[in-house]
Amino acid sequence: MLDVKKNQKLVEMMVANDLVEISLRDGEEEINLRRPSVTSGGCSPEILTQPAALAPIPSAAPIPVSKQDATSEKDSQLEEITSPMVGTFYSKPDPESATFVKIGQQVQAGTVVCILEAMKVFNEIKSEISGTIEQIVVKDGEPVEFGQPLFLVHPQ
Repeated sequence: MLDVKKNQKLVEMMVANDLVEISLRDGEEEINLRRPSVTSGGCSPEILTQPAALAPIPSAAPIPVSKQDATSEKDSQLEEITSPMVGTFYSKPDPESATFVKIGQQVQAGTVVCILEAMKVFNEIKSEISGTIEQIVVKDGEPVEFGQPLFLVHPQ
């Protein structure tokens, strides 16, 4: 049974202690509360409940930054454009349009490189560095985490 007053107290405790996520289990009931990150909008936490008998929700597998040898000289010169929020990565403004950037393309600081959707809001992500796009780390439509590399850029 979902107890709204108890959940509200948990939400207040999360906010007061700056907690992002809390999971509790009581017999057959389990509750998971997760607040959105500050950069993605700051609305009330989402509440997920499930019977304890269900398997836990698997976390997303980490996405490798590079398939090349991480110690190579070229990789050591690359800089990352990282995700400023949790969301879904889109490489183009709509399904019919061309991608914002391609491998080998020169970008300047301020160039829009992708869109991240968070809570039905589409946020343009701009490059903070000038250089050449060497690798696009994530695929179109994939979920991304805060701080996750999106692009590898060889700076100018």
